Amino acid sequence: MRVIPQRLKGVYLLEPVVHEDHRGFFMESYNENIMKQYGIEVQFVQDNHSLSVHTGVLRGLHYQLQPKAQTKLVRVLAGAIYDVVVDIRRDSPTFGQWMGFNLSAQNKQQLLVPKGFAHGFCTLLPNTEVFYKVDEFYAPAYDRGILWSDPSLKIDWPVDAPELSDKDRTHPTLANAELD
Repeated sequence: MRVIPQRLKGVYLLEPVVHEDHRGFFMESYNENIMKQYGIEVQFVQDNHSLSVHTGVLRGLHYQLQPKAQTKLVRVLAGAIYDVVVDIRRDSPTFGQWMGFNLSAQNKQQLLVPKGFAHGFCTLLPNTEVFYKVDEFYAPAYDRGILWSDPSLKIDWPVDAPELSDKDRTHPTLANAELD
């Protein structure tokens, strides 16, 4: 597995070694020892799996407040997404900056999203399944979000009119979000 640090500190793109033949493929999707070599020591406690039936479904931008903040390891099992992370650590030199990644069942890449980041994705294909591990249980009282279309962030989403949940449609902007 190749672990590639990104310009936003703590964000990593993971590229597995894929062994393919006429039967299909085999790969390690997670290896604790390799992660530790990069100083990433995370104990995952919950797995989440979503299906988005349509292209243009946007989920996010989500995060949990401390002490229930989550590190996420995101991968696509079917279809493809444009995955976005936003640095919401007030003391970070990259506060308010974002990065986007194309993750798909085809490229098999994964994204490690550390605590202190809002996370969201938009489906690029129908029937997209996203699977992610988290290191903290879902805690509704700590669940928060940022408006996907916050003009201050200028995120270059692949859709102008995504399919959203009622909850994601009403998140505050970063300037008005509860971060601490």
